[in-house]
Amino acid sequence: MIKQIESDQDTKKTKASLGVPTCTALVVGNMIGSGFFIAPSVLAPYGATAIIGWGVMALGAVCLGLMFARLARIAPATGGPYAYTYMGFGRFAGFMIAWGYWISIWASLPAIAAALVGYLSKLFPVIRESGMGIAVGVGVLWLVTFINLKGVKEAGLFSALTTYTKLIPFTAIGVFGLFWVDWNTFSTLNPSDKPFFSSLAAIAPLTMFAFLGIESATVPAGDVKDPTRTIPLATILGTLIASSVYILCTTTVLGVIPLEQLATSGAPFADAAAVMWGEWAGTVIAWAAVISSLGALNGWTLLCAQVPMAAARDGSMPGIFSRLSKRGVPAQGLVLSMSLATALLLMEASDSNTLVAFYTLIVNLSTDAAMIPYIFCCCVEAILFVRREVISKTLRIGPFTPVAIVALTFSLGTIFGAGPTAGMWSLILILLAAPVWVFIANNSSLQPGNSIKNKEE
Repeated sequence: MIKQIESDQDTKKTKASLGVPTCTALVVGNMIGSGFFIAPSVLAPYGATAIIGWGVMALGAVCLGLMFARLARIAPATGGPYAYTYMGFGRFAGFMIAWGYWISIWASLPAIAAALVGYLSKLFPVIRESGMGIAVGVGVLWLVTFINLKGVKEAGLFSALTTYTKLIPFTAIGVFGLFWVDWNTFSTLNPSDKPFFSSLAAIAPLTMFAFLGIESATVPAGDVKDPTRTIPLATILGTLIASSVYILCTTTVLGVIPLEQLATSGAPFADAAAVMWGEWAGTVIAWAAVISSLGALNGWTLLCAQVPMAAARDGSMPGIFSRLSKRGVPAQGLVLSMSLATALLLMEASDSNTLVAFYTLIVNLSTDAAMIPYIFCCCVEAILFVRREVISKTLRIGPFTPVAIVALTFSLGTIFGAGPTAGMWSLILILLAAPVWVFIANNSSLQPGNSIKNKEE
């Protein structure tokens, strides 16, 4: 296995196109997305406890980032969580993780597109007045799909551009906005009617949704320059940058807008900027939110193509996901994924309450579903500890660290905070993969590929 990894790195050096700035942008861009823009409104009932919750989740996210960075150094294989699960538990477990991870990605894309359309509607009311919101949302989905069909390099450059553009106004809110904060807002630690630790548990899944994307730099590893150095560095830098933005910006918004008013705000950052600096600032922040959502949509679309492609190469997903276009992009799999995302977005346009509830449920399950691959990766870290005699001598990897234990505890706690309903539906969605696995397992043409080996050579 180790020899195969080294061989893969040598063959990909000539075409690798993603460096530290681009990979860091991919991590930050995927983490700082539309979910963060409404977080202050959702967290308003918890007051100062929300800031503590961000800090706790940031610590857990950093541990997850360190764990992924360590795994990336040992095995920088395309596919991220899928690749590591395959390496530790075999083909079936890898398939289940790839399936669940893939669903969690494409099911989240309509939510990002809807948030983008919401901010655009504030800037251009004609979109809302003419009922063009769904059409604009579908158009945005396929615009980003077209960019990704152009190639991984183009998608990475677009991600870098949108990420570093949006960081400027949000950094301004998080840093300069502190001068407008009314610190008396935080005099009551926990204004909610729940006990402190119950509040933290309730906050966990709400804030973790904003941290999803920690593993982004590990997924397109086959296209990364010097992946054993670039991926760990980009993962840690991206996590630290996003954590700082979350804590500072949430503190500012909670301290500028009264909590009762904030709890009903649909654009908390734009409202806070308008209070501090005037309506022009609210407009700037609205544009930043649009750019941020577009960047996050692009980054998750890139992952939506790369994860099933890696699994399909190993015979763990249908072959349609591994068929590359002339530009080296798994075009057919990407189009299929985006078609499912488009269908989910169109379901939102229906007047049926059942369909809307189903769409909302899928979005709420994204955090819970994403935690399952994280847990498997933490367990892979333990398996590597058992095999340390072989791996340490070859790659000079140190012994198993407590970081993976903290990351595992953090992931399990997030699932607990999401509640039994989310856990039940996450399990059901993953179990729906059973018929697909039966097809794959019985199809002799779908044989494991060469990108990942489950047995060490």
